[in-house]
Amino acid sequence: MWLLGLALLSLSLLYRWYRQSQILDNLSDKYVFITGCDTGFGNVLAKQLDKRGMKVLASCLTEKGAKNLKKETSSRLQTIILDVSDRENVRSATKWVSTIVKDKGLWGLVNNAGIGVPGGINEWLTTDDFLKILKVNLIGVIDVTLNMLPMIRKAQGRVVNVGSVAGRISICGGGYCISKFGVESFSDSLRREMLPFGVKVSIIEPGFFKTEVTNPELQMQNVKLTWEQASEEVKKSYGVEYFKKSYEYADSVASFCATKLSLATDCMEHALTAVHPWTRYSAGWDSKFILIPFLYLPSVLTDFILTMGQPKPAKVISSSTK
Repeated sequence: MWLLGLALLSLSLLYRWYRQSQILDNLSDKYVFITGCDTGFGNVLAKQLDKRGMKVLASCLTEKGAKNLKKETSSRLQTIILDVSDRENVRSATKWVSTIVKDKGLWGLVNNAGIGVPGGINEWLTTDDFLKILKVNLIGVIDVTLNMLPMIRKAQGRVVNVGSVAGRISICGGGYCISKFGVESFSDSLRREMLPFGVKVSIIEPGFFKTEVTNPELQMQNVKLTWEQASEEVKKSYGVEYFKKSYEYADSVASFCATKLSLATDCMEHALTAVHPWTRYSAGWDSKFILIPFLYLPSVLTDFILTMGQPKPAKVISSSTK
């Protein structure tokens, strides 16, 4: 009996591999628009798809980013400057894309642009700190998608949203995790709405990678700025030692991050080029085997693991010694 079970399992895995390995024809005829191509995932993906012969429309936040990307890619790739948090800028980019793709429509949209600061301890932050991240990481994704959807429907194409494992399990305070939870929700509802139109929606859930979002210098600067803006009462409650430990942790962020960005961009490429793309892609070993499994642990155990080694606020220490 167990041999039969093993055979059935092997056949199902073989079928799954065969189904997922089927790639679309005529990739060179397809246009893909990617946000956030200055550095990180967007930059690597733009080069990757360009090498595959696809027609890449890459948006960058800066002229320098666009210029550098053009130097390293073929003449097929075209760039535009885009701040996804600026609605007028998004509308202008949409018109630019429509004049290029014309009646063919837009095959792929990759919502990759995102920021990671300001973030950290919730009580050290202001409402504006939360809004700054939400405007880019969530509202920007929604705005770009809604503007591009008519062209994507015309091509019966793909929407690929770059979320995060932090959109499944909250690993820090501030707007970052909130924004990624929002991207998860938006992607789920959009996927079901687009099914009748033949449009497929996928979400990428990377673990920790070495990009601008996890840049240790930015993280350290962020900890210092958010601490300085906190009220005196909050500073007394947490204490200077807590701030120093948080600063030291920000300095060590890079040591936790994977450097092989293709682990994530390969997932994005598959979502754009596979006949049968997956709904979700867990990118990185930490995402697959550590962070995602945390979702299924009891909350008390997850809390213990995620807070293990963290310093205690000054007032907690002082009250426990009385």
